[in-house]
Parts: sequence; structure tokens; C-alpha cells
Amino acid sequence: MSKRAFKKYLKSLKKKDLEDQLTDLYERFPEVKTFYDFVFNPQEEKLVREAKAKISKEYFPKNRRKAKGRRSVAHKYIRHFLKLEMEPHALADLMLYNIEIAQAFAEEKDKITPAFEKSMFNSFEQATEFIISNGIVSEFAERIHRITEATLRQNWGISYKFEKLNDRFL
Repeated sequence: MSKRAFKKYLKSLKKKDLEDQLTDLYERFPEVKTFYDFVFNPQEEKLVREAKAKISKEYFPKNRRKAKGRRSVAHKYIRHFLKLEMEPHALADLMLYNIEIAQAFAEEKDKITPAFEKSMFNSFEQATEFIISNGIVSEFAERIHRITEATLRQNWGISYKFEKLNDRFL
């Protein structure tokens, strides 16, 4: 169904029918419930805090189990929050935290894989583009510089790519 046809259909519905359909969608699809819960009660700080805790747990588990270091966990939260159109400062903070915690993990490891470095660079690139496009460079420039310095200190093979992006913030 095209958007135009969908709008025409919505206009043809009575208010009560429209309310019934929205209620049905809310009850039937968790994504719709999540969206409306976020719209009416964002609690962005709480959501970011919970996401940071889960990301941190991937790299530094509280119990004695081995760290999984799954980068996909952070990426899932970031994609989800992008869809919800979370406030840019909160989302940029989470994006940079993802990289910072991964760098802390990498510092403790003897060797990290090129795939890990590439994934972190992709996250860094996404974060810097997001920060620039939302006009919040001044708030995050220092953290971006620290991330770049960490790649140099840890001898990442692609640190030159981080430096190139970092130069946009000078």
C-alpha cells in the first residue's frame, strides 16, 4: 500500500475505528509499544544508563565469566535509539562510550584483531558524522581527541584513519 493510499484510508476511518486500530497495534506489536512508550515518557538518561551497563558488561563482566566483547550489542542499542530519534547529546554520548569502553578492553588485551579495529573505526566514523550533522561538535570534540590518542597509544593499525577524522575537529 502506498503512503498516499494509506492516508486516504486513515481519513475514511471514524475516530473510534482509528483508536481501535492503534490500540490493537500497540497491544500486538512490541515495536509499536516501545515507540509510544518512548514518545510519551522518553526517560533517555535511564535508557542510556542501562545501555551503557549492558555494553560494559560485554567487555568487563561482573562475575568470573569470560568477556564476550560483542560489538553487536552496542550497535543494536545505537540503531534502536536512532530509530526512536533520541536526543542527540544522549545518543552521541552512548556512541562515544561504546568506543571508549572497547578501547579500555583493547588496552588490557595483548592483541586485538583487525576486524575489531575496523568495527571500532566504523563506529567512530558514525559517531563523528552524527555529532557534526547535529551541530554538537563543541560538546564532544575533547572525547573524540582522546579516542584518537588512544588508538595511537595502543598502536592500532588503522590509527591514521582515526587521525584523519579527528582533524575535522581541530
